[in-house]
Amino acid sequence: MTLLALLATALLFGGMVLYSFGFAAFLFSSLPAMQAGPLLRRAFPHFYLFVLVASVVAALCLLSNDMTGAALMGLVAATVIPTRQVLMPAINLATDTGRTRRFKALHTLSVGITIGHIGIAAWVLSRFI
Repeated sequence: MTLLALLATALLFGGMVLYSFGFAAFLFSSLPAMQAGPLLRRAFPHFYLFVLVASVVAALCLLSNDMTGAALMGLVAATVIPTRQVLMPAINLATDTGRTRRFKALHTLSVGITIGHIGIAAWVLSRFI
């Protein structure tokens, strides 16, 4: 189970970093903003589902030998649900209605949550050393 926990946590960490700092940046540097934005919007629900599944798998695999790591991965799973189901639709609504200040505030919150998730995954990974 330790190997599966390591792989799930590494997949979570790598996937979040690649999506956040690679895919999103690539879209906006390769496509006009009017195309990149809607495409990124369509990808986000899948990203959050990936984070949910990977963090739950990691948490379950960590239960037998690292309760702290399991709890932290459980925290990621628990916080990604309202991020996906509440925060993301609020960000989209702010965009659609032209509420720029609200969009910026909500987007900043979502970025902070994602950076927090990346940091938690990194810290759990460091516990394998």
